[in-house]
Formats: sequence, C-alpha cells, structure tokens
Amino acid sequence: MELIQNTADLSAYLAADEVIDHQHPVVRQTAERLAAEVADSYAYAQAAYEFVRDTIPHSADADDPRLTWRASDVIERRTGICHAKAHALAALLRAEDIPTALCYQRLTHDDGSGHVVHGLVAVRFDGAWHRQDPRGNKPGVDARFSLDGERLAWIPDPEAGELDYPVLHARPHPAVLGALRAAPDRPHLWRTLPDAL
Repeated sequence: MELIQNTADLSAYLAADEVIDHQHPVVRQTAERLAAEVADSYAYAQAAYEFVRDTIPHSADADDPRLTWRASDVIERRTGICHAKAHALAALLRAEDIPTALCYQRLTHDDGSGHVVHGLVAVRFDGAWHRQDPRGNKPGVDARFSLDGERLAWIPDPEAGELDYPVLHARPHPAVLGALRAAPDRPHLWRTLPDAL
C-alpha cells in the first residue's frame, strides 16, 4: 500500500498542537530522558516506541475507565486507548525532530459486533514512511518497531470489511478527535468511536 501525505509540507508532521503537545514539560522531560540513553535518531525512535507500547497500558487491556487524548496527559496518567497512545508517540518523536504522521485502520470490534477505527503512527526515515503500532502487546498481539517491513498489531482482513487507510494525517482525524473529546470515559467512548473514516 502506498502511504499518502495529506499535506505536502513535511513541517506539518513536526508541528505541535493541542493534542500532540510536544512542547509540554512532561513530554519534553520524557523525550530528553529517552534521548540521553541512545546514540542516534533511529535508536531514539525505537526507544520512544517501546516506552509508549510497554509502559503506558492500553486502557481497555487494563480495564481502566479513564480517558486521555492529549499526549502529555497520556504520558502523565500512563493510560490511553490506541489513538491516545499514537498521540503520545507522535509527540515524543516530533519532540526530537522526527516527522510523524497519524494513520488509521478499520478493524472488527473484539466482540465481532461491527467495526472500529484503530489508530497508529508512521515515522519518516530515509525518505520513506514506516507505520508503527504502539497500542501495547497482549496474547495474540506482537507489534514491534520496524523500519524493515511492518510489524503491526493487526493485518486487516478485507473479507471482514477491514482495511488500511493510506492517508497520513498531520493532525488527528476530526471524527476520532471529536469522539475522544466528547466521551466522559472509556466505556462510553467504546460505543461512540467511528466505525469508518
């Protein structure tokens, strides 16, 4: 699949905003700590990925009702769904000048009752985009950081109505962000996340 930037301006994939708030002190401090432990930007990208994947539990896996969507809140509260974790990873990567996009998949709900939009990121290295899924591993899910072939949590099944969206967004998709902002907690969000973009 060819990934498509929704803007030709690469600097948009480095920008800070209300959601990917990489100028926030908690994001800066976390980025600085991770960067101090590695030798280059490739190693930093992997360290940031593993930090988000492994130390911030996916709130559904942890049965945590709290809802986060702003990167700094995800890092500070140590909880978030896939979209929130993608925002946190994007902020950590952009904090170290690594272009990062938000991207999406349409997947079947865990209980098989329809579809839901799943969030991940893409990082740009050596003139190419590489998708990464920081949602967190669990039995049956073994996502890994990779610049040499994708190691995502899920591969969509077209026969089940699942798909990869090829667009690389500089900012969160409005439908996803709207659902995150409007929900009082994660159980409510589970019922209101979009099922398609």
